[in-house]
Amino acid sequence: MTLGLTRGDWLVLALAAALLSALYAGLWYAGGRGTEARVLVDGKPWARLDLFQDQDLDVPGRLGISHIAVRDGAVRFVDSPCPTHECVHQGWLREGGEAAVCLPNRVSVQVLGENPRFDSISF
Repeated sequence: MTLGLTRGDWLVLALAAALLSALYAGLWYAGGRGTEARVLVDGKPWARLDLFQDQDLDVPGRLGISHIAVRDGAVRFVDSPCPTHECVHQGWLREGGEAAVCLPNRVSVQVLGENPRFDSISF
């Protein structure tokens, strides 16, 4: 069974696929490096961190202390009192718009930048 597509049809399909790939790459990876991070506790601003100043931070949450580290332009949860440690497994965050959240402890950290990367999962 043939689809009955002409050369022009195949050309339009190929151009549409190329355009879709370019749009996906341009919009998905347009975040850019972050310059600072915002720490929230219970949804309220708790601290702003310069990503280019190495530091360690102890953040009090509902369950206890979450440990956050800043190194070489990136931020991460090092340890948290939550049972699953999903926030720790997020790893180093560098791009604007990236975030790690410890829901049980109600502590979150989000990287801020000029062009934050938002997606349907994050927001």
